[in-house]
Amino acid sequence: MTEVTGVVRGLGFVEILTSALSPAEQRPFLDFGYRTHETLRLLRLSLGGEMPPPPGRRTRRMRRRDQAASLAVDSASFPRFWQFDADALTEARSATPVSRRRVMRDGGAIVGYAVTGRGDSNGFIQRLAVGPHHRGRGIGGALLADALRWLHRSGVHHVFVNTQPGNDAALSLYRRFGFTEQSEGLAVLRLADTPDVATPSDDKWVDR
Repeated sequence: MTEVTGVVRGLGFVEILTSALSPAEQRPFLDFGYRTHETLRLLRLSLGGEMPPPPGRRTRRMRRRDQAASLAVDSASFPRFWQFDADALTEARSATPVSRRRVMRDGGAIVGYAVTGRGDSNGFIQRLAVGPHHRGRGIGGALLADALRWLHRSGVHHVFVNTQPGNDAALSLYRRFGFTEQSEGLAVLRLADTPDVATPSDDKWVDR
């Protein structure tokens, strides 16, 4: 931890943020001096033998030329801290062994998109965004249904998704599809340049 943090700071960064971590993953960072910066609610769905309902609206594969429009939808859908750029979209796609990116169009314009991933028997709704002016029309539900049907066909048993605590619309959508909130959520941790990072002494992490 000390070596990695030192390398990052040596590159001139004065603030370090982690990815979203589970409580168990957070412990060494918290012991080192990181603090909670943002929290996420984690939800889980068990896919049984029955195929999830059909989307009701048509989705199609996200093409390279769709990326800019999809990211514009993303920027309009999330607070700045959580917005995706091109690199984050690529990372989401490569976070699992297999992934799927779909978009939904209305009148020729992209109004929503989803990134879904799977590995072994677990699936992940990695991103789902609908433009603010197109909500309430079943677009988010169609993208989610499409993702769940793909995961079901792939033999996935459990699906996970996370969202911000105040995103009531997303929470309502996921619960409507049968997702249940887990008691332990996720958190992004932050280490700022001041105070100095902790260093090991007498088998404990202490502040300098």
